[in-house]
Amino acid sequence: MPNNRKFEITDARSGAAITVRVVTQAEKTEFVGIQEDGEHKVVKIRLTAESAGSDEANEEVLEALAFRLEISINRLEIVAGANGRDKLVTIMGLNSEQVDELLTNP
Repeated sequence: MPNNRKFEITDARSGAAITVRVVTQAEKTEFVGIQEDGEHKVVKIRLTAESAGSDEANEEVLEALAFRLEISINRLEIVAGANGRDKLVTIMGLNSEQVDELLTNP
């Protein structure tokens, strides 16, 4: 996923989409928050997985987001960046305002 991509929570026909950056080899899997990266913002998640592009890492991302958003994991899909540390994730059934509220409020 290109680094010049601006973070936005966008509405799509069936839900919203967010950009996620993962950090691997963490002590525990956790949602870090929305962070600035130069001119861009990303949702940052720490993972215990060894590699950002592994199936294990992708599953951890979806589990962490499902927990944070209080939704079923089957409502999430990585649609781009599955092999890298920057991923585009769609969230079915929630609009951008709902996602923003759930991600920014503890």
